[in-house]
Amino acid sequence: MFHINHNLLPNMLIKEIATIKPLTPEKARIKALQTQKDNANKALKAERDRQRIAKAQKSLNTALHTQ
Repeated sequence: MFHINHNLLPNMLIKEIATIKPLTPEKARIKALQTQKDNANKALKAERDRQRIAKAQKSLNTALHTQ
């Protein structure tokens, strides 16, 4: 069994949790599209970084083998 030290938990009131309302379908769609856009931007940056690193490694490899 686990013992929870309630003194270490943040003091959050039940009403603070209960007042969060669900998003309207329109706002949920906007939020989902925004999340997709952010994920696509992250994937694009990661792919550009990957290609940049691959190009630099190839260039370094070529330079080392031509000496």
